Amino acid sequence: MGAGVTVIVPTYNERDNVAELVERTAAALAGRDAEILFVDDSADDTTAEVERVAADAPIPVRVIHRADNLGGLGGAVVVGLEAADADVCIVMDGDLQHPPELLPALLDRYAAEDADVVAASRYIGGGDTSGLGTAMRFGVSRAATWLTRAMFPRRLARSTDPMTGFFLVDRRRLDLAALRPQGFKILLEILARTDLRIAEVPMEFAERRHGTSKASLRQGATFIAHLARLRFGKMSLFAAIGVLGAIANLAIMWGLTAAGVPYVWAAIIGAEVTIVGNFLLQERFVFADMRTDARSAAVRFAASFTFNNVEAALRIPVMALMVETWHISSVLATALSLVVAFFARFLFHSLVVYAPRRRREERGTAGEPEPDTATLRIIRAIDAEAMKPGEL
Repeated sequence: MGAGVTVIVPTYNERDNVAELVERTAAALAGRDAEILFVDDSADDTTAEVERVAADAPIPVRVIHRADNLGGLGGAVVVGLEAADADVCIVMDGDLQHPPELLPALLDRYAAEDADVVAASRYIGGGDTSGLGTAMRFGVSRAATWLTRAMFPRRLARSTDPMTGFFLVDRRRLDLAALRPQGFKILLEILARTDLRIAEVPMEFAERRHGTSKASLRQGATFIAHLARLRFGKMSLFAAIGVLGAIANLAIMWGLTAAGVPYVWAAIIGAEVTIVGNFLLQERFVFADMRTDARSAAVRFAASFTFNNVEAALRIPVMALMVETWHISSVLATALSLVVAFFARFLFHSLVVYAPRRRREERGTAGEPEPDTATLRIIRAIDAEAMKPGEL
């Protein structure tokens, strides 16, 4: 018997691939202490098919069905890592584009004991990308890989294919609670947040047998947002949404004034629409991981809406005071006021709007409130962002 291994297979409507995947995986791992763990987010009867195939499978096969697919495929992998019987885990897709016959090569490479992660790469000698199909998909894949490696030159220095979904990892080297997966690219999440040693084996990426690809423009947007979050932290996404809001504000004002609306009313409408739009985008892309412990969505919106309106009402008089008192140009004064407003908005949302409700309730019931000040909270917030993920 070889070292124990759990093969984690996240699935979404992959019923037609289950039987062949189990058969080929069991054959590849014959003679090893192994199990297959499906983490299924499907809307069809994939879970029932796994249970049917498991009854006669030559190795143990389990399935976890998630009613709420939090974190997408990456979240499913984390659930699998937590539930695996073995510490050595191999993640692979359920669409058979990752050949199960490569499993022994991953395990043999790991047995050299000089790596914590062994990834199957399409881009090293012996690898093949024909399974990507069209030239467009190949170009998007390569561009995403180059962009990712450029943003993490140290952490991904030894990885030619950080976007691969076929890899082995020793979960004892992971802090699973620290992972915040979004979308497909769980290996990128692991490599960006850790200093794990990585090795690679070549992979011939196969064509899809059944079902349809889950790639979409929405997944692409999720990937870009997650990449920015990993590289720069929440503050960069907050700033990007602010820039989009400013552009939208100008566009709304232009459209309304062109339609004959007085510019003051156009400015007010543009500002209010932008504030609401920014809040919705921040909920989805910036503070999504903090919503569970925060107050209700209505309270969060009210706090955000009120603060942004008060900030906007105060900023212009302050800007005018700077011009009159310091005798600087209005453009410079506007720039300074916007920088200060940006940090004020970010800190207010991080520390107040999305503050954990449980923490406040615990302080209310405790005999002695824990020592804490606004200054300490601000310092901790800035420190947490500056040190994420540790390559600055």
